[in-house]
Amino acid sequence: MMIEHDTTTTRNTTSTVRSSDGTTISYLSVGSGPAVIVVPGALSLASDYTAFARALAEHFTVHTIERRGRGQSGPQGNDYSIVKECEDVLALQRKTGASLLVGHSFGGLVALEAARDNRAFARVAVYEPGVSIDGSIPADWISGYEKKLAEGKKLDAFIEFIRAMGPEAARKAPPWLMKLTMPLVIKSHEIKILLSLLQENLREHKEVVRLDNSYENYRQISACVLLMHGGKGYTPQADASMKRLAAVFQRAETREFPALDHFGLDKTGPQEVAGAVSEYFLNE
Repeated sequence: MMIEHDTTTTRNTTSTVRSSDGTTISYLSVGSGPAVIVVPGALSLASDYTAFARALAEHFTVHTIERRGRGQSGPQGNDYSIVKECEDVLALQRKTGASLLVGHSFGGLVALEAARDNRAFARVAVYEPGVSIDGSIPADWISGYEKKLAEGKKLDAFIEFIRAMGPEAARKAPPWLMKLTMPLVIKSHEIKILLSLLQENLREHKEVVRLDNSYENYRQISACVLLMHGGKGYTPQADASMKRLAAVFQRAETREFPALDHFGLDKTGPQEVAGAVSEYFLNE
């Protein structure tokens, strides 16, 4: 099916591929040139990366995977793990022949896991990947979040997550204030989508916790790796973790975007990040 967003831009196409366990995985494609796979983060849809994909599509054919549990893709399933995510990415790689891979946040963790012992990928670019080192990604919110989900209190669960994982201002704000202000900073349809993905978010972050300190496994990645991060909200702990992560790759470069935050790739600076990724991929 063809989806035309406007008359001045390249059109997106929606296609599907079958993962190794039989799950249908949807993906959006745009552009022409060498194939790139983009892996979105938690609480995100493939369509959230449209601006980034269009900017990257000036030089590449960009395939943004709709991770399982979202849109037209099949459910995560009761046996969900990061392995399933990797199988989905690799199924798309086999179909498209992509040798270039981009991942954001949790999608960055998926990208790095998929690139292990896999010479199909020549270059990998990740923006603030969800790699936990010495507990650098908090886990103490999970029990309260899970309890609220079980009680059907989705908004309360989401606030629990934001207070643990969000910027300092969010971590300090009382829950009642966040409930009042959330409709002012997040559009109603976006809140609806976020709340619909809370169970998927829980399973994904349990995988992040399970994989804490497994980053040494990324020595198995033969691809060149571009590690990117924003400058806003970037803490000394995050910087230390990024340096430890960078040290394990066979070939790696780091890139900071001082004016951008954790959502630089999909929201606050997609064109700027796409420019850096394009340059990295083209300079082989």
